[in-house]
Amino acid sequence: MNDRKLSLEYINSVLYDLEKAFWDERGRGARFRVTTVGREYFLDKCLPRIQSQDLDTIVKAVEDVLTEEGIVLGQSHQVEDRLLRIRVEGCLHQDVERKLQAKDVEPFTCIPANLVALAIERVLRRPVELAEIKLEDGACHLLLVLFEPRDVDV
Repeated sequence: MNDRKLSLEYINSVLYDLEKAFWDERGRGARFRVTTVGREYFLDKCLPRIQSQDLDTIVKAVEDVLTEEGIVLGQSHQVEDRLLRIRVEGCLHQDVERKLQAKDVEPFTCIPANLVALAIERVLRRPVELAEIKLEDGACHLLLVLFEPRDVDV
């Protein structure tokens, strides 16, 4: 087993380079290729914590994991019909989004959003699309659109 620790600066630098290269290759289409990033983490850490089919409870379970793991400092959400608004504070990867914005690349992927989407798709069988990521007030503001349930396994 390897006990070496990597710096957050190094990890975010590599993530930035990967995201920027993908954006340069695919542009806005990159958004639709990274929706499952975080799936293994979801299956290992989040899915076992989900004990309900209530949307608020599902989202809260993912929020709790992210906070407990130190990935975010805090997270809150609101549901408005088919829209799910999430505010993420203190995400470890927010610097990646800032660097991308400095290069005129709109934020197009978010691990906390992916984990919530994976949870909703898996437990409720409802497709989810990450429609918007905004960096405002030192936090990420995410907008997810929830679609009608489907009968296909995710």
